[in-house]
Amino acid sequence: MAYKDLREFIAALEARGQLRRVKAEVEAELEITEITDRVSKMTGSDNVALLFENVRGYDMPVLMNAFGSYERMALALGVEKLDDIAEEIRALMRLPYISFSHKMDIVSLIPMARKAINFPKYVSHAPCQEVIEKDHPSLDILPILKCWPEDGGPFVTLPLVFTKNPETDKRNVGMYRLQKYDATTTGMHWHIHKNGAENYRAAKAKGMTRLEAAVAIGTDPAVTYAATAPLPRDIDEMVFAGFLRHKSVELTKCVTVDLEVPATSEIVLEGYVDIDERRREGPFGDHTGYYSLADDYPVFHVTCVTHRRHPIYAATVVGRPPMEDCYLAKATERIFLPLLQQMIPEIVDINLPLAGVFHNCAMVSIKKSYPQQAKKVMQAIWGMGQMMFTKMIIVVDAHVNVQDEKEVWWRVFNNIDARQDLVLTDGPLDVLDHSSPMPKWGTKLGIDATRTWPEEGHAREWPNEIVMTDDIRDRVTRRWKELFA
Repeated sequence: MAYKDLREFIAALEARGQLRRVKAEVEAELEITEITDRVSKMTGSDNVALLFENVRGYDMPVLMNAFGSYERMALALGVEKLDDIAEEIRALMRLPYISFSHKMDIVSLIPMARKAINFPKYVSHAPCQEVIEKDHPSLDILPILKCWPEDGGPFVTLPLVFTKNPETDKRNVGMYRLQKYDATTTGMHWHIHKNGAENYRAAKAKGMTRLEAAVAIGTDPAVTYAATAPLPRDIDEMVFAGFLRHKSVELTKCVTVDLEVPATSEIVLEGYVDIDERRREGPFGDHTGYYSLADDYPVFHVTCVTHRRHPIYAATVVGRPPMEDCYLAKATERIFLPLLQQMIPEIVDINLPLAGVFHNCAMVSIKKSYPQQAKKVMQAIWGMGQMMFTKMIIVVDAHVNVQDEKEVWWRVFNNIDARQDLVLTDGPLDVLDHSSPMPKWGTKLGIDATRTWPEEGHAREWPNEIVMTDDIRDRVTRRWKELFA
């Protein structure tokens, strides 16, 4: 299903008992964060989305933890489970390979192909422009959160930043945090590897003095997720959102910049990034559970603020996992698995553990069919887009359940010979990584925990795993209650 806007998603959450309205007065500085952090780490029905309706000093309610569980993440994308989207992608990937001798297969897939491609629609009247302030725009009306005690200031934490590449005119939408400096300026946290930063560099290379930007806050959930997805550069995030929604995203032209934003956004900040201006940004309590260090980043200048009447401010808080961003990352793990398997066909499954905060660890199972294949898989993963940041890759055999982290570690602890099965390689690391001696690059580790073959130099007999016979297992299962009566 496609949600019309964030409000419709909030209504769906509430109808399913997945949202709690907090009517008591709360502070935007630290207090909302502490409450949300506690709730995000609860289990079962206690872990809910939170709508803070009474934020001291502000008229806007604040929505937190909306994506903070597997159930809410699936609900956000309109599916029963996240793997349903992966299955749809697998079906679409069959299209180029279907033989004309199987015409029924082709006929059955045509509706799916039509449903998958939903280009944005452009509208002239948009809810996000019910209120327009371009004479005296101010960020002071927004309940921007200061999340952690050592943060450099309050940060917009769930922004969709729209820019265009000045050479290709292609749109990019990314989620880049914004530190509020004053009523009209923020930092623009563009990591060197991100497409937003590439657009900034392209503008500088062309001799431009400004790069226009627009920031949407409080979009429908599929659009919000699309901004976080590691898409190939030439894939428009709004087209991808249309695929997820099974319906086109409605965009509208901004008031003061030549960009389009989701028409049903709650709030839109319009402005520009000065190409030659940089300002200190950070520290910021980040998803690693540590503060990312302060550094100089471009500055975003606000020229106009538009919003709906009675807008809702959507935000998130990141820190030591598990937190809301973990479930956004797990959605990426499941949704993009078919594309990973297309590039590396021997992959059976992948798990990005929550404790690894997306880019610090990947557990991969493979169908091993030749010697040293696990090492080939490691190198292939390190060569793929944002997976180049993965600090540790663990490869196990096909029958191992990588979603069971205890089983994976049992294989590692028992199966590896350190000299033969550990791979060290230098390469790019995430900008947030604090452990390497040099920023932005360091040494990564691959662990081959597959069964070692004689062709790989293991001349000794490999022992069988301890497994009970099926007949005894079935007999005990039938008698279980009797045995423990």
